[in-house]
Amino acid sequence: MRTRLSLAFLLVLAAGCAASAAAQDYDFFYLVLQWPGSYCDTKQSCCYPRSGKPAADFGIHGLWPNRDDGSYPQNCNPNSAFDPSKVSDLLSSLRSNWPTLACPTSDGLKFWAHEWEKHGTCAENLFNEHGYFQTALSLRDELKVLDALAAAGISPDGGYYTQAAIKSAIQQGTGYAPYVDCNRDESGNTQLYQLYFCVAADASGFVECPVSPGGRPCGNRVEFPAF
Repeated sequence: MRTRLSLAFLLVLAAGCAASAAAQDYDFFYLVLQWPGSYCDTKQSCCYPRSGKPAADFGIHGLWPNRDDGSYPQNCNPNSAFDPSKVSDLLSSLRSNWPTLACPTSDGLKFWAHEWEKHGTCAENLFNEHGYFQTALSLRDELKVLDALAAAGISPDGGYYTQAAIKSAIQQGTGYAPYVDCNRDESGNTQLYQLYFCVAADASGFVECPVSPGGRPCGNRVEFPAF
């Protein structure tokens, strides 16, 4: 009987370890920050959230588990649906620093649900829902990207800068060079859109990126539009 119980225990333990390993199927995170002026200054335009126009600062797009080969896990736990009550104390910060600009106007809950269910559930070995959003908010606050750019004379005033100057300014101010992702405005001009920073697999801090996320090339003349 004891042998059977021991065997059953080992099988349960093995199943638990397998599940844990599957939940840790990533090597690092991308923290993706987005410039709202570039999201809005496109042919599709944008809609301000119900809470009003966000601040003219880089907001969070997402915190995404990624693998060193460039692939990534997604939608890892269909039983872990987003629950706004679990982040009720963070909603004010989410509205300010993780806003949605998609149309039609919304309260952001659908956007945050998408980010948690597609990406956050793939790091449940590390975070619960609250921990996922709190970590992303804290990492974003640590960077102070807009201050780093301003210190180098780079401002969101519709001016043009080289991609090298943008990356250098951010690296000087934050300690890390992001991958710079660009989009195009209504006139076809290349503009600063998103910044990808890499975060250690245990979310303990920023690291050098092991792989490029791809995305749209910027060229050497990049607009930094006002918002």
